Amino acid sequence: MDRLYVTGGGRLEGSVRVSGAKNSALKLMAAALLAPGRSVIRNVPRIRDCAVMAELLAHFGVAVELRGDTAVLDATEVTGFEAPHDLVGQIRASIVVLGPLLARTGRARVSLPGGDEIGARPVELHVRGLERMGASVRSEHGFLVAEASSLHGASITLDYPSVTATENLLLAGVLARGTTVIDNAAREPEIADLADFLVSMGAQVHGAGSSTIAIDGVDDLRPADHDAVPDRIEAGTWAAAAVATQGDVTIENARPEHLDLFLTKLEDAGAEVIRSSGEGLRVRQHGQPRALDFVTLPYPGIATDFQPILLAMLAVADGTSIATENVFEGRFTYIGELQRMGADISPEGHHAVIRGVPRLSAAPVRAPDIRAGAALVIAALVADGITEVADVYHIDRGYEDFEHKLVSLGAEIRRGGDPVVIPDPAELR
Repeated sequence: MDRLYVTGGGRLEGSVRVSGAKNSALKLMAAALLAPGRSVIRNVPRIRDCAVMAELLAHFGVAVELRGDTAVLDATEVTGFEAPHDLVGQIRASIVVLGPLLARTGRARVSLPGGDEIGARPVELHVRGLERMGASVRSEHGFLVAEASSLHGASITLDYPSVTATENLLLAGVLARGTTVIDNAAREPEIADLADFLVSMGAQVHGAGSSTIAIDGVDDLRPADHDAVPDRIEAGTWAAAAVATQGDVTIENARPEHLDLFLTKLEDAGAEVIRSSGEGLRVRQHGQPRALDFVTLPYPGIATDFQPILLAMLAVADGTSIATENVFEGRFTYIGELQRMGADISPEGHHAVIRGVPRLSAAPVRAPDIRAGAALVIAALVADGITEVADVYHIDRGYEDFEHKLVSLGAEIRRGGDPVVIPDPAELR
């Protein structure tokens, strides 16, 4: 397994460009199943999860080409309906093939999903919603088996604004007879991006990005071209790293409006945040960041994906912070790795008390998931010595050119035993 070796003590400075959103691109790729013909999705990050989704779609008979940051998907023929465990087990987002497969072929057999081990993420909301739309869904030997001669519109109220449940029901509803209304829908920007793609395919979707989405089903959809939105979690990662290292980083191709509360928290920590009138922002930190409290909530609250990243930043803040995790009960499992580096963090149920220290110390650590892996690298940037971060394949699942982008900002990082080579800037765009 690859490792990252991070030499701490440097200050991040310069410009970095954000790639397309992982949490959008994966769902856009799944949506291509709905329309016979050739769809083109641009701004797709070159990450492991997108490669796995491409392999999964190919398993259904979709002809997939990944050309740089462009995915060309020809779903003229969908010949399969089973999503096998060896692929689904690698990425949680694969559950969103359930809705489009059911809508397109009338049946789907999808292995119960895997992905990061950050807590229970049940699929009951998906199942109940699809059943209200006329599907028969059962669990069979570790698979969800869904069948429907035809789907019909329904009024669905989600118990919780689940992103993937909202997406699955949206993807199923666009070809259902009648009108589907999803109340208490998730409001994340990636859902609005998915809806924009579906509308360009001929779907009738209203209210995406709000808590109520109405979908008027149509008879068929056509393939379309679409650009995925920039990755707000990646943008937030570079912003928090700038604050932790007392740096000055310009983040290109970011949308500050997708990060409003997160950026306000960075300002509370003492950062100067300059929001561009175009797409981008600049984050500059003078001196040790200040402690702050935060709570994770569905959008527009602080995303749970930001929690490990903020904890790494607050580990070197002046004062005591309290983090409250309200989304995934297993999201604090990485704290032991930060403690190995000298962080003074005490998890208590779904709270964590962070007593900031001036600096951390290098230690061998392991990345248990995507965002915790990024957080450990941020911690390593402010640690004395060289930190070895193992299991970095998790980071590769969610970040394109992760260490190269950090090296371009002045970080000293190498992968495995080979030094990192800074690529031509054009290669990062």
